[in-house]
Amino acid sequence: MLGWFRKLMPREDKFFELFEAHSRTVVGAADALKALLASEGDHEANCKRIVTLEDQADNITRDVMLAVRRSFITPFDRGDIKDLIQSMDDAIDMMHKTVKTIRLFEQTTFDPGMREMGVLVVEAARLVAEAIPLLDKIGTNAPRLSAIAEEVTRVEGRSDELHDQGLKDLFRRHGASNPMAYIIGSEIYGELEKVVDRFEDVANEISGIVIENV
Repeated sequence: MLGWFRKLMPREDKFFELFEAHSRTVVGAADALKALLASEGDHEANCKRIVTLEDQADNITRDVMLAVRRSFITPFDRGDIKDLIQSMDDAIDMMHKTVKTIRLFEQTTFDPGMREMGVLVVEAARLVAEAIPLLDKIGTNAPRLSAIAEEVTRVEGRSDELHDQGLKDLFRRHGASNPMAYIIGSEIYGELEKVVDRFEDVANEISGIVIENV
């Protein structure tokens, strides 16, 4: 009964504008992180761009939370809206944390595995950005949304493989001769893996919304 009532009432659509704005900050930060790891462009400029975009994403997240409280009818469950935007925000927060580690240890060059993980971060971010506007018509777009979630899971699996191989390579090169280099490298690998993990969380939230609304 409640579902029919919700469909008949005027719906607040500003959520999709906010979600898409947030996804653009996430993609922008992912592009900057990839460039940072690949030593493309100015190192510090890439770091600053990620920090700036993370601040913008926080502001958008606050706007979403306010809209949830103020809106009478939402496009889908309020809890799902909050969980989705929070999972998206966690992804860019983790990128910011990675930048803080890179700055702390004054790292300017990165292993091939780290650079490849940067490519995966961009891939995951762009998949999420594709999925967000499709949530406006969940029923029609359910097959593509499910396929996107599966693709993000595949990307996360590849990220796990790169993380594990990267740690092995670090240990072979630095395990006995330069423990600090191993520690720093493993920290960066670990944080990059967590970035991709957060995108899998977003994909899981999207899958849950599809299941509840189709």
